[in-house]
Amino acid sequence: LQCGYCTPAMLMTAQDLLRRTSNPDRQAIREHLSGNYCRCTGYQAIVDAVEATARARGERLA
Repeated sequence: LQCGYCTPAMLMTAQDLLRRTSNPDRQAIREHLSGNYCRCTGYQAIVDAVEATARARGERLA
């Protein structure tokens, strides 16, 4: 994240996705976040972060 403009919406949307799907693939993450606008074009890093969070949560439960 760079400017923080999209942070609240990205966090809420990511939380919603991870509650619905424990291990989403990158395409599912991108689709779920697609309604949010990132001014800094930081989508790649945000998708990486959601993917890493899903993986960490999965490892914690295993």
